[in-house]
Amino acid sequence: MDAERRAPGREREGTGRAAREPRAGQPAREAHQARLARVVASLRGDGAGQAAPLGLSKRTSNLFRDRAAGPKRRLDLDEFTHVLDIDPAAGWVDVEGTIRYESLVDATLPHGVMPAVVPQLKTITVGGAVAGVAIEATSFRQGLVHDTLIDFDVLLPDGSVVACAPDNAHDDLFFGFPNSYGTLGYAVRLKLKTIPVRPFVRVEHRRHAGQRAFFDDLARQCDGDADFVDGVVFSGTDLVLSAGRFVGEAPWTSDYGFERIYWRSLRERETDYLGVHDYLWRWDTDWFWCSRSLGAQNPVVRRLLGRKRLNSRFYTRVMRANARLGITRALARLRGRFTESVIQDVDIPLDRAAGFLDFLLREIGILPVWICPIRPAEGGRRFTLYPLEPGLRYVNFGFWDVVETGSPREAGHFNRLVEREVMRLGGIKSLYSDSFFTPEAFARAYSMPAYAALKARYDPDGRMLGLYEKCVLRA
Repeated sequence: MDAERRAPGREREGTGRAAREPRAGQPAREAHQARLARVVASLRGDGAGQAAPLGLSKRTSNLFRDRAAGPKRRLDLDEFTHVLDIDPAAGWVDVEGTIRYESLVDATLPHGVMPAVVPQLKTITVGGAVAGVAIEATSFRQGLVHDTLIDFDVLLPDGSVVACAPDNAHDDLFFGFPNSYGTLGYAVRLKLKTIPVRPFVRVEHRRHAGQRAFFDDLARQCDGDADFVDGVVFSGTDLVLSAGRFVGEAPWTSDYGFERIYWRSLRERETDYLGVHDYLWRWDTDWFWCSRSLGAQNPVVRRLLGRKRLNSRFYTRVMRANARLGITRALARLRGRFTESVIQDVDIPLDRAAGFLDFLLREIGILPVWICPIRPAEGGRRFTLYPLEPGLRYVNFGFWDVVETGSPREAGHFNRLVEREVMRLGGIKSLYSDSFFTPEAFARAYSMPAYAALKARYDPDGRMLGLYEKCVLRA
């Protein structure tokens, strides 16, 4: 397949077909209520007072931490995958909690809009993006996914459902649900902001030979008219900042869904054009660059795998099989090496970002590193369990690889170094992967006194695990 495609003036994505695409509306809401009634009846009738904690029955997950195989009462929410309503003019979409972003994007683009923040991987669910922490290249203006919330409904562990909004009786749960990781309840319906799109994205790749110039340029681009801003650190002297802008026409478009590799293009091109759909999923094909560990960036292997296997869904299955069988660890030990998986996303205030990058290059050594600026919501929208300072610009560092050493270290040695440095610099880290915080450090970082109040109100019988148990003790 040709790497570049001649582009007409308009593509199918984002062409404003809302008049021909009926809104879901009342019938979809009635079907949602019927699904919810079945789940509530099941939850209330399964012996809710049993000792085993409640957990979701899921075939897939985007978490990257091992979990104990202890007994759990499993709740099936796999039916909650529908778009309930969309209003492009008002700028919102109403969806169920387990819809994947690939389906949500397919539903919104024909209306000329997209979710205000679309996480990088197609299989991430909307409810998971809110209960966890999700980000992308619009986050420099829109914040994290939970900053784009308008209101949502939460199924509590006792089977009741509460409507959460920033100004109603459950505003504490509205601001306390993000980063709760299924320890307070499950989002079964969410209303999110959308933003208008145009058919194409013009991407400018701005190369820098030094960290100061890179972060200064990042600040300038965030203050400018870009629609998307992110970057990649290839080394301390090779940094690329990518600024994307919606455009109505493109002289050509690049295809990074098969033979060509997006992250390599950052150093090969100064300017690129992608259809908006392809741009949103530019990182999914190679799981950023983590497909290297499968040999998937070798042209022969790439063709053998084929387009259908070049995606985060396939890589996740392989990764979980490797973790279960211990293949990578065993091969390293045969070479006399010891390994530690370091899969982290951390958010650092912009004025301290260069210092964190120095630490990362010196102490951890993982490259490349993904860079994504964040501007949390303004004013009083402070989210309890992920307490970024409203209005202050942060930088997300994403680094995902295995660190090898010639001698054994304590469990989590490199991850602990990262955690301590993040806390020292006034940052915060996502909890989707391994964490090693002491209870005291965790309580300071993630507002555990406030969490205890939420737990007492919404799960007083302890039917769900606690946040520390789940995210650090891996219960």
